Amino acid sequence: MQLEQFQYDNKIPRLFAIATLFWGAVGMLLGVIIAFQLVFPALNFDLSFLTYGRMRPVHTNAVIFAFVGNGIFTAIYYALPRLLKTSMWSSKLSKIHFWGWQSIIVLAAVTLLSGFTTGKEYAELEWPIDILITLIWVVFGINMFGTILTRRERHLYVAIWFFIASWVTVAMLHIVNSFEMPVTWYKSYSWYAGVQDALVQWWYGHNAVAFFLTTPYLGLMYYFLPKAADRPVYSYRLSIVHFWSLIFLYIWAGPHHLLYTALPDWAQSLGTVFSIMLILPSWGGMLNGLFTLRGAWDKVREDPVLKFFVVAVTAYGMSTFEGPMLSLKNVNAISHYSDWTVAHVHIGALGWNGFLTFGMLYWLIPKLYNVNLYSKKLASTHFWIGTLGIILYAIPMYWSAFRSYFMMKTFTPEGQLQYQFMDVVQTVMPFYFLRALGGTIFLIGVFVMVYNLIKTAKQGKFVESETAQAAALEKKYTAPKSYFWHSVIERKPILLLVLSLVVVGIGGLVELVPTFLVKSNVPTISSVKPYTPLELQGRDIYIREGCYNCHSQMIRPFRYEVTRYGEYSKSGEFVYDHPFQWGSKRTGPDLARVGGKYPDSWHFNHMLDPTSISPGSNMPRYPWLFENDLNISTTPSKIHAMRKMGVPYAAKLETTGNEILKVQADQIAANLKKDKIEISSDKEIIALIAYLQRLGKDVRTSGISNK
Repeated sequence: MQLEQFQYDNKIPRLFAIATLFWGAVGMLLGVIIAFQLVFPALNFDLSFLTYGRMRPVHTNAVIFAFVGNGIFTAIYYALPRLLKTSMWSSKLSKIHFWGWQSIIVLAAVTLLSGFTTGKEYAELEWPIDILITLIWVVFGINMFGTILTRRERHLYVAIWFFIASWVTVAMLHIVNSFEMPVTWYKSYSWYAGVQDALVQWWYGHNAVAFFLTTPYLGLMYYFLPKAADRPVYSYRLSIVHFWSLIFLYIWAGPHHLLYTALPDWAQSLGTVFSIMLILPSWGGMLNGLFTLRGAWDKVREDPVLKFFVVAVTAYGMSTFEGPMLSLKNVNAISHYSDWTVAHVHIGALGWNGFLTFGMLYWLIPKLYNVNLYSKKLASTHFWIGTLGIILYAIPMYWSAFRSYFMMKTFTPEGQLQYQFMDVVQTVMPFYFLRALGGTIFLIGVFVMVYNLIKTAKQGKFVESETAQAAALEKKYTAPKSYFWHSVIERKPILLLVLSLVVVGIGGLVELVPTFLVKSNVPTISSVKPYTPLELQGRDIYIREGCYNCHSQMIRPFRYEVTRYGEYSKSGEFVYDHPFQWGSKRTGPDLARVGGKYPDSWHFNHMLDPTSISPGSNMPRYPWLFENDLNISTTPSKIHAMRKMGVPYAAKLETTGNEILKVQADQIAANLKKDKIEISSDKEIIALIAYLQRLGKDVRTSGISNK
């Protein structure tokens, strides 16, 4: 059979590897900065674009989509041609993909720091960028499938199964979660509201972890771990079970992020059940990875690449055991809204994604430059620095979570809450400092790696392409008699793509469709009314400043929460919330019933200088809200967009909205004047006060809260 020559292009993997290093350092540096901001609020510098609420989404997006995203593409553009014995289908599409993805990252950073956000965690980017993401993802998919369909290797290796499933599922998640109603070029409202928005968001959010941070990295593990260990994968059949059971079960687990909330109980239970089952395939994959090192454990002592891989796979096992445990209601009651979740996420992000990426780069860069690693000693030093950083980061967060929980739920013998929220904040400050220190140490390790890899590249010569040869696939194929049934799927990538979509689609349909179609899932409350024009503007300011990063608007049915914050939240309260603002972490107190709790002047002074009202607070100041004029030119279009999505605004409110807005604003300014505070009624702070004073009032006014 005649052999054909072809080239492996190393230029694109190198570009993505450089981007991985660069964005990894940037994303982790931002994480360190915001960690210190929680301890030293002065580090917000009273500048809007440097406040914690705007910086935190930039950090999460940079680490997830820039660092991990570029790591995924580095692996795929290097491994895919070699596994399929062919060149990438289109070098032009490869370049469009690379530069398009980097452009998205830059646009994301600029817009998020400018306050342009949808207010949905891990999906904060506004609609024009969402469309750009879709286009670039399609470009990537066309190039990937073009390569697969022109391959010279008949069977698809397990790593490629995970790449295909990741691509199709991320596309589905992104499209479904990004249905938005544009208001302007930089503002939109989620198409979904309240409970339904929360379910869609965490169906997306959890599975972004699953199909962006996990499954493509499992493909990375299945390719680079055997290469580094020079051993075959431990079990082919275990990898089949691992793949199909994992992608089927993962998609159901999203509702475990909403336990004890207003989400219907049946959806919460589904999330819990499937989360528990998820342990089995996750640990099957972990064991398949670790057992691949059978007979090669002696190398682990000497080889820093294998050290990183072993800890990464172990961290994967820890995270995928802890995750299902956190979905148990009694455990979730402690962990949710606390630093436990933060620790859990970072065990996965730093240990699994971080260390697996570092191991890959330490293995790959010397290959690309045809030279040995500059210093194994420095790489081992990085390994120990990184491990220490993870430990120092995670342990204080676990400690903080338990200490906060027990303080929050402690009552005096007379039946009063023993601790104020500020007492808890002050208690956890030392843990926050240790967390920031752990992050700093981890970041120092990254800089050590960057130095080591730059020195490696400088002492070698970049290999732009590698020549290989293989025979073309014969059109007629006769399977051997001993073939395993699954090999049929491995030979047919389109079938694998369709089956993957069906498998992940089942869970999504079963959970989402009834929540939208069965009205009893979201009982309405007649007293709940749409936001006034001024409150709507104020709500958008609340979202712009990222208040949801620290404050929840969801009171769970626990005695200590009801006593502290007010009656537990009902699903019908959120029917006009596009998007929902339940939050996922309480660095500050819950705000669901803060309306009417304090006078307008309290909110005014609190936003101007939080420590003047709450000594010891770590909340930043927002002086620009007192200087910026409220942009009321958008009021008609915002009301129109809400009406399009079913919010029952009065007829012609688009025309009269700003008149009504001014009346309410003047009333708040008059209230402030009574407390000797002079401010024009057209400032942004007035709108924010209007929104905060509305929270929880509808239910309280109706008397439902007392039932």
